Amino acid sequence: MIRFLIKGLLRDRARSLLPFATVVLGSFLTVVGFNWINGALSSMVESSANFSTGHVKVMSRAYAAEADQAPNDLAFEGVRALVAGLERDHPGLVWTPRIKFGGLIDIPDGNGETRAQGPAAGLAVELRSPASPERRLLNLEKAVVRGRLPEAPGEILVGDAFASRLGIGPGSTATLIGSTMYGGLAVRNFVVAGTVRFGVTAMDRGAVLADIADIQAALDMEDAAGEVLGFFRDSPYRDRDAIALAAAFNAAHAGEAGDFAPEMVTLRDQSGLAQMLDLVTSVYSLMLFVFILVMSIVLWNAGLMGSLRRYGEFGIRLALGEDKGRLFRSLLAEGLAIGLLGSLVGTALGLGASYYLQTKGIYVGAMMRNASVFISDVLRARVTPASWFIGFVPGLAATFLGRAVSGIGIYKRQTSRLAKEFEG
Repeated sequence: MIRFLIKGLLRDRARSLLPFATVVLGSFLTVVGFNWINGALSSMVESSANFSTGHVKVMSRAYAAEADQAPNDLAFEGVRALVAGLERDHPGLVWTPRIKFGGLIDIPDGNGETRAQGPAAGLAVELRSPASPERRLLNLEKAVVRGRLPEAPGEILVGDAFASRLGIGPGSTATLIGSTMYGGLAVRNFVVAGTVRFGVTAMDRGAVLADIADIQAALDMEDAAGEVLGFFRDSPYRDRDAIALAAAFNAAHAGEAGDFAPEMVTLRDQSGLAQMLDLVTSVYSLMLFVFILVMSIVLWNAGLMGSLRRYGEFGIRLALGEDKGRLFRSLLAEGLAIGLLGSLVGTALGLGASYYLQTKGIYVGAMMRNASVFISDVLRARVTPASWFIGFVPGLAATFLGRAVSGIGIYKRQTSRLAKEFEG
C-alpha cells in the first residue's frame, strides 16, 4: 500500500504539485519572516541595551521617576562606592556608570566668535580607562570615521553627520554650554579627537561622547552619575534573570528612605520597550496563524479538487472492501508526506535566504531618520536553532488540516450505492 501511495504521488502531478508548492512557499515565508522579525527584535534589544538601557540599570529613585528627561540634578552621588558594591554582590554582570547630558555645542572662528552652533545629545562614559567595557559595548573601534579615540583629558568624539553640519573635524575646538548638577551655567572647551558613526540614527543625529571624568568636572558632578548600567557577561539579555535581579536588589534597599536611594530597573521597564517587544511577538504569532489558516484553505480546496478527480479510485477501493478509516488515514498519510517534503524544501530555501540577510542585511536608514528608538540602520535576519524547525509548523499543520477536512467526504459515501455509481 505504501508503494502504491508513493507511486500515485509521483506519477500524478496534479495530485501533489499544488499542495507541495503551497507548502514550500508557506514554509519559506514562515522561516524568513521568523528570522527577520527575530533579527529586528534582537537588533533593537542589543542597541537599546548598549546605548541606553543596559540589561539592568541602577538610578536614584528621583532620577528613575523622570529618567526620560535625564535630570542630572537628581543623579546618584557616591557612584564609586555603588559600582564597587554592585561588582562585589553581582559579579556575573559588568557594571559601568554613565551620564546623559544635553547642551549647546558652540564652534568658534579664528577670532573666538561663534561660527556655528547645534544642540547636542551627550553621553559620558569611561572612554580612557583600560578596564572599561565601553569601547566594546559601543563598538567604538569600528565606529570611528575620522580621527581617533580620546587619549587625553578634554578630548571628545562627535557624530560624523553632526560634525559635518557644524563644519568641524579632528583637532577642532568645541565649546559645551549646558547646566551643572546644581542648576548653574556650565561652559567647557573640548578638542574633537575624532568623529563617529554608530549606524543608529537615534545616536548619530547629535551625538557627543566624552569621558565621564571630564563631564563630572564640567557639570560639578564629582563622584556622581545619573545611571549605572549592568550587562550580563555570558549572554544577551535574559528577561527572567533581569527581573529576579531587580526584584532582589530593590527589596534589599526597600528600607532606605529618601528620593536618592538606589533603584534598579530592567531593560523592559524603560522607554516603553515592554509594549514594543510584546507587540512584535504578537505580530509574529498572528503572522504564523494567518499562514497556517491560508495554507489550510488552499490545501483544503486542493484536496476537494483531488477528491473529485479521485472519486472513482476511492469508490473502487471501498468496493474492494477497504475500510473507510484506513482510506481516510492513507489520505492523511499522503498529505503529511507532501507536507514533510515541502517543509524540508521550504525550510532549506528559507534558511539560505535568512543566512544571506544575516550577512548582508538591508539598509533602512532612510526610514529611521526621525526614529527615537535605538535600532541599527541595517536590519539583519537572525538564524537561531528554532529557525530549523519553525517552517514545519505551518507545513505539517496546514496539510493535515486540509486533508482532514477534504477527506471527510469519504465517510459520506454509501457502500451500498457503489455499484450503481459505477454503472452511471
